[in-house]
Amino acid sequence: MTTGQILITVLMLTLATVLTRALPFLVFSRMKNPPKFIAYLGKALPPAIFALLLVYCLKSVDLLAGSHGIPEAIALATVILLHLWKRQMLLSIGVGTVVYMLMVQLVF
Repeated sequence: MTTGQILITVLMLTLATVLTRALPFLVFSRMKNPPKFIAYLGKALPPAIFALLLVYCLKSVDLLAGSHGIPEAIALATVILLHLWKRQMLLSIGVGTVVYMLMVQLVF
């Protein structure tokens, strides 16, 4: 890709990201209460995304080879405990990722 094509691609991706993040606020900003379906999605999607991320991260763990899944188990325990303590999904995922990377790079 040329520099111009890369720039156009980055700009389009940025525009799409901003639009998809701002669109719900623009559509529902005048409503006092959003429709029940939208409220349901707001409650149901974060745990569903968290579960999907969990399955994706653990799908290739081989308990019979290498580190036997110990770094993954430590990172998972960190995520669970931190989430139960702070109730901040992004913090839990971020710290769990850092713990996993430290385990893989420095310990195992």
